[in-house]
Amino acid sequence: MKLTRRTVATLSGLLLGGLATTAGAQTKWDLPTAYPANNFHTENLAQFVKDVDAATGGKLKIQIHDNASLFKAPEIKRAVQGGQAQAGEFLMVNFQNEWPVWGLDGIPFLATSYDQSMKLYQASKPAVQKKLAEQGMVLLYAVAWPPQGIFSKKQVASAADMKGIKWRAYSPATARIGELVGAQPVTVQQAELSQAMATGVVESYMSSGSTGYDTKTYEHLKFFADTQAWLPKNAIVANKKAFDALDQATRDGLLKASAEAEKRGWATSEKKTGEYLDLLKKNGMTVYPPSAQLKGDMQKVGETMLKEWIDKAGPEGKAVVDAYRAAK
Repeated sequence: MKLTRRTVATLSGLLLGGLATTAGAQTKWDLPTAYPANNFHTENLAQFVKDVDAATGGKLKIQIHDNASLFKAPEIKRAVQGGQAQAGEFLMVNFQNEWPVWGLDGIPFLATSYDQSMKLYQASKPAVQKKLAEQGMVLLYAVAWPPQGIFSKKQVASAADMKGIKWRAYSPATARIGELVGAQPVTVQQAELSQAMATGVVESYMSSGSTGYDTKTYEHLKFFADTQAWLPKNAIVANKKAFDALDQATRDGLLKASAEAEKRGWATSEKKTGEYLDLLKKNGMTVYPPSAQLKGDMQKVGETMLKEWIDKAGPEGKAVVDAYRAAK
């Protein structure tokens, strides 16, 4: 019988799903992520795993599977929900079609700084925790990406300059942006982005300086408009059954390490924002502030998307936005 990686992961989930058998028994978890080992999110995860080991006295061991090696980006949330992996990291905006609130931090110009993004996170956190509980998961922590800008072959002065270009979409929100500016959205996850640019499948996209550097975008696209349009977040979650099977001391240690990882991750993301832009410049990319026209055009896109989002999200979504605005 040939075992596929998913079969192995499923068997691992069944056998190692956090079901401690005796006092002092070691529990092993798998944690898939879509990002490479040198990405700051993954580096933060690596420190988190070390902290969990220390905080639990070695009783909980977590194995990171980076760069979509165990599950592809769109599969990770479902893998944790179904117990094929005990924990995992996913980009929240990718799941907006499943539940509108997942896509809240992908709306252009709703939250454009780390301070605003944290306030948006705090406003939405109770709803997120409730949804995850309904789906059999527990939120461990979440960390924002650096602010998003526009990568392109030529400098973009207005939304009209993006009409007809092949636009990489990695979420429903980025696909909608492409539609609203008249681009041609093509769904491409980060692990396939370099090849997509090399083969001409993608000519432009919106993401952070981090993604631009990790994927060597500067080898294919030479311009980055630093629009600082939004700061999407990655959520690190655990399967609730696996979490509940841990003894109280181990759960406490895991949550302590999670709180530290969240604080460290946000600080690192903010610190690295400028570093990534410098690295893009050093590799030949022109980084420029958006023109007044481009910023105005993108703000109109954001206003349209926020209205559409509230219509879909209903009272639950409106309550989150109202809480955020009250905290601003």
